Parts: sequence; C-alpha cells; structure tokens
Amino acid sequence: MNLLHKNVAFIGAGNMSRAIILGMIKQGYPADRITASNPSRPKLDALEQDAGINTTSDNLQAVNDADVVVLAVKPQLMQEVCKHLQQTDLQGKLFVSIAAGINANRLQQMLGGNYPVVRTMPNTPSSLGLGMTGLFADAGVNDEQREFAAFLLSQVGKTLWVSEEAKIDGVIAAAGSSPAYFFLFAEAMQAEAERMGFDHDEARLLVQQAMLGAATMVVENPATEISTLREQVTSKGGTTAQALATFENAGLRDTISQAMQAAVKRAQEMSTLF
Repeated sequence: MNLLHKNVAFIGAGNMSRAIILGMIKQGYPADRITASNPSRPKLDALEQDAGINTTSDNLQAVNDADVVVLAVKPQLMQEVCKHLQQTDLQGKLFVSIAAGINANRLQQMLGGNYPVVRTMPNTPSSLGLGMTGLFADAGVNDEQREFAAFLLSQVGKTLWVSEEAKIDGVIAAAGSSPAYFFLFAEAMQAEAERMGFDHDEARLLVQQAMLGAATMVVENPATEISTLREQVTSKGGTTAQALATFENAGLRDTISQAMQAAVKRAQEMSTLF
C-alpha cells in the first residue's frame, strides 16, 4: 500500500487530532482514508464538515480497518480505551500515542500485546502548525512506519526523533512545556511596560512583536549561534548590555536550568501514575 494512503484512525477528536487531520487534508490526503472516533458528536460533526472524513462514536469501528491508530485521548482514559480495543484484531497496526506520561512498554501492556508503538510529545503551538514534536519508536516499528508517523506529526510542525525513550522527558522540558516559559517572560515584560505608562494593548503589541521578530531571526539564521544573535544586539555599555547584566546577576541561566530539570523530574514521576 502507498505510504501516503494508509487507513488512519484517530481515537479522540480533540485539538491535536483536528490539527493533524486538517493538515493531512490540506496536503491532499484522501479524506476517505481517515476516520475519527469520539464519544460525543459536536467535534466529529465539525470534522465531517471541515474535512469530509469518516466519523464514528465507536472506537472499534474506527480501528477495525485501520493501518495506523492515533491514540489521542487523555492519559487517565488510555487504560480503558486500550482495553476496549482488545476486542478487535490489532495485529499489523501501528499505534501512535500523543498522550503524555505513558511510556511505550506501558502502552504495550494496556493494548495487551506486542504491537509497533511510536510515542510522541507535541506542544501547543501545533494547533497553529508551528509545533515541535519529539518521537520515539520502539523496536517493533519498521522504517516505513517511522516515516508515516513522522508524516503525521509533520502536519503540525517540526519533528525530532530521539534514540532513547528517556529523551522524551527532555523534549518535554525543552519544547513541550517551554511555550509557557516564554509566555511567563512575555507576561512579566508586558506588566512592566504597563507600569512604564503604556496601556494594555500598546504593551502587548510591543512585547509580542519583539518576541515574534526575535524567534524569526533565530529560525531564519540557522547557521548563526543564538549566542551570536544575542551579541549582535548587545552594544558594549548600552541599554541591552545593562538589561542582560541584570539577568545574569540574578542567576537567570541557573533558574532556567533548574526549571527544565524540574519539568524532567515531574515527567518521570508522571510516568509512574498510569
């Protein structure tokens, strides 16, 4: 079967499933090869209308003819969902999980067998097609299945394969959780700009456009180290140098390191909960 024409079942029709599906359709993926399953109808009805895919409230019906099953349910629901799926033949199917905190071995146990599993960790900008997703494939995943899993998640942004599953926790710290780090930084900057006399909308515009411009400079200059970009904006003895010195004196680098390690630690703890 053509790699791009596999039957794909999405178990769960939330924002991530919707973003991936709409990306697939935009690229010309056949709508009749995609099925989404969800307990309630509103999200399914919206996908039917917007993407023209197959929908059902029956997970077994969605999975029966699928070559690839995307498990897009909340971690606390995964055990129940997987147990129900055991009622049908799961042999030969690739399972792609976007649930946080459930490792590949645990997912195998939930599914009740030894099936090819790709574990992924996307982040919230995926809803805009600007996501960063880490992927880990267990030993049962072949090259074609790896390629297809990467194709799915590339619909919502960039992808990065990790060779060791433990590195998924690092992906969480560096990309999965990190949009919130930047939001906190921007939130603090906006608040200070307002204290300087700018109104709410003016402060928001100043901060968000500066963030967008800075991020774009990083993306558009891949051969230039981020440290070099920082240095290029920092004139000796100038305003930027004074601001950066304040950050350095306050131990910003250590704080960032501690925050990322805290995220890793919590990810490890969460993996024992399900």
